[in-house]
Amino acid sequence: MEHLTVTAAQRCVIEAVGQLGTENVALEQCLGRVLAEDVRANRDQPPYDVSAMDGFALRSADVAKAPATLEIIEDIKAGDMPRKTVQAGQCTRIMTGAPVPPGADAVIRVEDTQSVSDARVQINVPVKPDNDIRPKGEGMRNGEVVLVKGTELTPGAVGMLAMVKRSSVQVYRQPRVAILSTGDELEGLNDPFDANKIPDANSYALMAQVQALGVQPTLLGIARDKPEELRLYLQEGLQFDALLVSGGTSVGVHDYVRPTLEALGVQMRFWRVEMKPGHPMAFGATAESFVFGLPGNPVSSMVCFEQFVLPALRRMMGHASIYRRTVEARLTHEVKHKHSRTEFVRVMLSREEGGYTATSTGAQGSGILASMSKAEGLLVVPPQSKGLAAGSLVTVQLLDGTAYQQEAGGEW
Repeated sequence: MEHLTVTAAQRCVIEAVGQLGTENVALEQCLGRVLAEDVRANRDQPPYDVSAMDGFALRSADVAKAPATLEIIEDIKAGDMPRKTVQAGQCTRIMTGAPVPPGADAVIRVEDTQSVSDARVQINVPVKPDNDIRPKGEGMRNGEVVLVKGTELTPGAVGMLAMVKRSSVQVYRQPRVAILSTGDELEGLNDPFDANKIPDANSYALMAQVQALGVQPTLLGIARDKPEELRLYLQEGLQFDALLVSGGTSVGVHDYVRPTLEALGVQMRFWRVEMKPGHPMAFGATAESFVFGLPGNPVSSMVCFEQFVLPALRRMMGHASIYRRTVEARLTHEVKHKHSRTEFVRVMLSREEGGYTATSTGAQGSGILASMSKAEGLLVVPPQSKGLAAGSLVTVQLLDGTAYQQEAGGEW
């Protein structure tokens, strides 16, 4: 099976996965989900012309030669309905959001008036028709589509659902995700301390990356390097929509993940990707599940999650923008590059005049998890690069949980 470029591997994953089914969720639980239906307005909003300001509703013709003194015939606050029609020489005191009375065609702000008595007011400036009036249906019109299928439900969209009185809504189902670590060398979080073991950080780093997408994964634990034990764990994991397996995908004599997955009927699409860190990255599928074989080194595992698992999960959830957003930045130092793989360098970003600058988090070893904890982005070094000089304009993939885009950001 050939080694794929990052772009080719991403394409392979995204072509394989699709949106999951739909479910009905309560308005209080829908934040971050993706609409699986169009949502229509159930009324005009506002339901009538309303004042945009506290002031006076009047006939613009009466103040064409301001200053002019008008009779106050009524007070209207939000929630009231007008009882009188404004005639020549008259006006109505009005509050923001209150309906504009018949006869009036403009509102003037209270700041542009001067009280004469309880029943009279001086208007100091002229106004044009429709001044400071929000017309009927400005926000939405009855029957129109206000949220289209495929919309991510942001706080503003949730507010719109409440506006049209939707107590529940159809959204795409969230994927069920299982996480499994493998290897005799691993020490579980609650295992006794053993200085000769490696703490299982991968399960929890991957857990947090999945949780950042709004999904609560299931931690299966640690499968030791025993074929039958591994088989039982993998069988359980294949009951989920996505199984993330870290470690055991290399080609050593004790790496049992590959043959066991194949024996369980998983069709592997690729086993290697031309990237650093993360070369031993694998992907396969059954009729019901997708399997991501992630490297055992924690940084490699997390970087591969960003490039392949994250876009796949967001696609399953119905999102159109599935890749982390990329920005351009100026490199503050030299970056050496001597191989033909795409390299992802952990960087910190600073905002300076003219844009961002990118600075390495330090040593870039794939086992140095501290470098990932400091990182705000991944600097992408293209495979054809011979190295990057200080001051170079580079592409940085943001590690920001709210910023996504439709395309990966380049040919990697």
